[in-house]
Amino acid sequence: MKLTAREKSELFGEGFVTVILLLLLNLSLLILLNEFIRTNPGLERGIFQIKESITIGPNNYRVWSYQNFFIFFMVIVDVWVVYWRLMRRYKQMQLRHIISELHYIADGHFDHRIPFTLKGNTQRVVDSVNALVDSVIESMDEERKIEQSKDDLITNVSHDLRTPLTSIIGYLGLIENKQYKTKDDVLKYTHTAFLKAEQMKSLVEDLFEYTKVRQTSTKMTFSEISVEPMLEQLAASFELEAQKKQIEIGVKTTPTALKIEADAEKLGRVFNNLISNALKYAKGGRHINLEANQNGQQITFIVSNDGEQIPEKSLNHLFERFYRVESSRSKATGGTGLGLAIAQSIVELHQGKIRVESSEKLTSFIIDLPLKQHKSNKK
Repeated sequence: MKLTAREKSELFGEGFVTVILLLLLNLSLLILLNEFIRTNPGLERGIFQIKESITIGPNNYRVWSYQNFFIFFMVIVDVWVVYWRLMRRYKQMQLRHIISELHYIADGHFDHRIPFTLKGNTQRVVDSVNALVDSVIESMDEERKIEQSKDDLITNVSHDLRTPLTSIIGYLGLIENKQYKTKDDVLKYTHTAFLKAEQMKSLVEDLFEYTKVRQTSTKMTFSEISVEPMLEQLAASFELEAQKKQIEIGVKTTPTALKIEADAEKLGRVFNNLISNALKYAKGGRHINLEANQNGQQITFIVSNDGEQIPEKSLNHLFERFYRVESSRSKATGGTGLGLAIAQSIVELHQGKIRVESSEKLTSFIIDLPLKQHKSNKK
């Protein structure tokens, strides 16, 4: 820490005043000591005999004056007192600088940190203050992100609800105002309104599911699940839709008797979302593969398809709410945009991780889950 010219002057003045006061004190003590010895003949003779009996060094040097010892002793004490006073004042200056830096940060300069490199406990204080400021800034940034996330959620939900709702009101308005020619027109309008209402229902259900799995208090019902039968059942439930698109769904587990402790309903929702996405987006693809492999104390699930590659710029955004790879927000292909966000939240509730890899040959969603859930995760 650099001292200002004023502080250096203040420190020098402190030292100078301390030295003068100590010299005056030493002189006063010396005068009082001499006067005390002079008025006590017995003490004076005793000191003389002690001086006669003490020799120093190989040359038997005699100390003829006790005052030399006294002055030497007082010099040592004086040096210690001056050092203690100056260090005490220096630490006060350090503390004053730290407080000044804190006031500067508190005034809104949150990118500033205390730049001092000090010694001992003072440096620990500085490090703690800087760490505290970093923590506060991180919390503020996180709070801003949460607020922005809430705003984005409201904006996206409003947009996705308004679009089908506008269509529903429009078509029902045509019927209400008798702006149709035949019964077929009425059926056409009501069918379109029904489809739009189904889209709204799907969005509301996905939104409810997303908010539910995002809560830390979400209730999990863990049980032991046989992996291969679960994947076979999932593949069978999508078989008809896959056949219409001429897509084959394959299942492979290693080992075949693999079991996992998980919430069956929520884990099934993860694979439902991933398989649905594969059927929806795997343009030109002919195969969807469901794989499960044991790696030590965890299982790696892979849901892959040989369809169209996901653009690299989209890979890092796939698990964001309402994100869709296509630029338009078409309901015909885009769904609600919450499926992968829900899948990620459920995987995290199982203390696992999910990621995606995509190449020209294969797009794979990879999930790592523990075989057994920790007791702290069971509710």
